[in-house]
Parts: sequence; structure tokens; C-alpha cells
Amino acid sequence: MKKTRHACVPFDSHFSGISTMSHRLPLLAASLALTSLAAHAAAPSAAPATPAPKPAAVTPAAVAPAKPLNPFVVRADKENATYKTGEPVNFTIALAKDSPAPREAEITWSISKDGVPPIINGKGKLVDGKAVATASLNEPGFLLCRVSWNQDGKVHSSLGGAAVDPLLIKPSLPVPDDFDAFWDAQKKKLAAVPVKATMTPVPPPATIKKAETFDVKVDALGAPVSGYLARPLNAKPKSLPIVLMVHGAGVSSSSLAAAASWAENGMLAFNMNAHGIPNGKAPEYYTGLAQSELKDYRNVGRDSRETCYFLGMFLREVRALDFLCSQPEWDGKTVVVYGSSQGGFQGFAISAIDPRVTFLAAGVPAGCDHTGVIVNRVNGWPKIVPNLPDGKPDPKVLEASRYFDNVNFAAKTKAKGAYLTVGFIDTTCPPTGVYAAYNALPISKAIYDDIPSGHANSPQASAAMVEAVRKHVKENK
Repeated sequence: MKKTRHACVPFDSHFSGISTMSHRLPLLAASLALTSLAAHAAAPSAAPATPAPKPAAVTPAAVAPAKPLNPFVVRADKENATYKTGEPVNFTIALAKDSPAPREAEITWSISKDGVPPIINGKGKLVDGKAVATASLNEPGFLLCRVSWNQDGKVHSSLGGAAVDPLLIKPSLPVPDDFDAFWDAQKKKLAAVPVKATMTPVPPPATIKKAETFDVKVDALGAPVSGYLARPLNAKPKSLPIVLMVHGAGVSSSSLAAAASWAENGMLAFNMNAHGIPNGKAPEYYTGLAQSELKDYRNVGRDSRETCYFLGMFLREVRALDFLCSQPEWDGKTVVVYGSSQGGFQGFAISAIDPRVTFLAAGVPAGCDHTGVIVNRVNGWPKIVPNLPDGKPDPKVLEASRYFDNVNFAAKTKAKGAYLTVGFIDTTCPPTGVYAAYNALPISKAIYDDIPSGHANSPQASAAMVEAVRKHVKENK
């Protein structure tokens, strides 16, 4: 089930239409940008999933936790879940397969501007297991519909999302005038550190027969680059495109299997962990770091662009490319950066500050529109801008965050092309911010609208990312 959006290209179909409505619950008055909310019978049926090509090497970048009980299927009535400003959006609500909720269940619902006010609420009763909630938005953005049911004191919720003129979502603030000067100065500091690397051969996974693998450390500012390098056996000089794989949030080892899989498919592959920590340790080692020195790392130094934790993370990517581009097997042409969530954040950053990157593949990217709060828009992970006691954003952190914002990285990208995925019900990296960053990309681009997905790449979205990389590699030869 998919919809891929290319720049200024019409959408493909996603959901089937809805049937005639007959029963209507009372309307509720809406505030600000939202209009009315109603519920009535509906019987939408999902279109069959679109078969996806099997990806050669998918890094599971945004891994969803175990799913809670999901009693309902909530869908926008348009097949592409995309509307014009002010156009009514009908969210059809139906019992999910094997839902424990009764067909006449009492439900509550809320529809928000992607998680922030204005929010309208309502309650009602399913009619033969079905209902509809309706709203509209008078500005470009997203609507998020949350439907809840109380089962013996425990509330279970399901989500549905819809886009409203998403290609018209604009940056919340302009790029800082000294954005380039800041990053140039940081790279100059990094360049003063010699590119000293150690490559320790390690056995590839048992399933890998045609690649050799190494545990690599490279000196950088502060923590070193730490990752697994993989290349095809007997690779010839100047024969391989680079793929740099970067990690989602958390604390973990680099992935040997992911690097080796890409290498078996003809890439000079490097999977690097986000923190410059040793690879291949026991799980308890990484759990310990996550609970101690790397706990809440996303907020470390956030009140200054000079001390923000992500500064070191992004500069390690530059140093990783220093190392990779010095390898004799690199073809001298293609550098792909590939990651999701925090990995997508890193991808946007390196594609802006390093001209060697030729293609960005970013799934459900974090780091989008930190300053959206000043225009009443939701901002996603890492949510580094806190509110002060008066409810206003901390101005010092807000200003520092502008140098680590995907919207600004997008405007400065040096890449030739980009492919993104976005979940319409992603409450971790909400779609409003993702589209703000996507729209700022001044290059050839496409985005996979993963309408029923939250903060995870569906198999179809992951396959589409891999296929986009393959296409770029082929075209960039």
C-alpha cells in the first residue's frame, strides 16, 4: 500500500473509496483552523497491498516496538489521503480484524493539527461497527485523528492521518545567515585531526559468502568514527560506489550484517554507529552506556551550537567519508548516505555539509523543523527545544537548534538527488516537519507517503528506499 510523490507529480492511489453514509451523530463546533466533527456509518475497504521488490539490503532503521492493541482502522476517505486547504476530511472508523471492541462500542475521538492545537474532541457510538469523524484545516499541514475505546478502565487508541496541501508547507524560519560559515569552521577543526584509521579483519556473517569485512576506527574530534566496513571479495580499484549507513536513535553496535549485505550487492559499504563506541560488545555493554554517560544524549549541550551533541555526530560522518573516499575501490563518483529516524537526520546533515554525497535516502527522518513551535507546528524527535515556565520556547536553545535542522540542511544540500519516506501517523517524527524538510530540498527528489504507518518503515517503504539507491547508482555511473 503506497503512494510515492515526486516533485510536482500527481499521486498514485492508496485507499479505496467509502460507501454511502446513513447514520449521523451530533456535530461538534470546532475552533481555529478546524471545522466540524461528525460520526456516521461507513464501510471502507482497504485496497490490496502493492507488491514490493525484495530489497537487497535493508537497514531496519526505525524499528517499532511491540504493537499495542489496535481496535480500529482509521482512514481518510480519499484514496491518496491528501486534500486541499479547507476541504473536508472524512476519517472512516471501522473495527479492526479480531478487534475485541463491540460493534456498538462507545468511542471518543480527537482531531488535531498533527498533534498540536487546535484540537477538537467528540464521542459517540459505533453503528454496526462503523463511524466517521470529519474536520478540515485552513493551512497546509496534516490532520491526525485519534480514536479511543475504554476496555474495563484501559484505554486503547488507533490513529489515522491526512495531508492538507503538504507540498505548500514552508520553513518556519529562514536559514541563518552564517550557517555555511559555522559548518565550514567546524570542518576546518576536523581537518586538523589526521585521518588515522585502523582496520581489523572480522569474519562476515555465516550467510555472507562474497564479501570481506573489517572493524574500523578512525580518529576524529572527540569520539572516533566506529563502524564495520564491507567490500566484495576481489574488488577492483575504482569499481565500487559508497553507501554510508547511519543509525537511528539509541545506543548500539554497528551492524556487520547490514554492511556485508550491501557489499554482496556491489557496494563499498560502511555501517557506523552514532556515538563512536566499540562494536561487537555484549548487549549489556550498550544498555549500560544508554543508562549512564549516553543517557538523554539528545539534550546534551543543546543551548549552544558549539556544544550540541549532534555536532560531533555529524562531524564523524565527514570523517567517515574522509576514510571511505580514500579507499582504492571507490569509483570516485557515487556516495550514498542511507538511514532512518536519527539516521535520516544524519543523512540530511552530511548531504548539506559534505559535497561528496551524491544521494540521500532518509526514512521517517528525525531532526525536522525544530523551530516549528513558533508558528504553532509540531516538531519531532529529538525535540531539543524545551518550553520555559511561561510556555514559550527557550530562545537560546531555539537559536542553536537552527544549525541542526533538516529544513536548513535541505536548503543547503550538495546531493544530486534524494528519496524520503514519511508516516502519516508518525507521532515521533511527525509528517508536517518531514514535509517542511522535503519541500526545502532544491534537487531531484521523491517521497513515499506511507499513509497507514507510524514511526517505522513498512516493507514497501524500505523496498522503495533500496530501489531508489539502486537507480541512483546505475544512473551515476
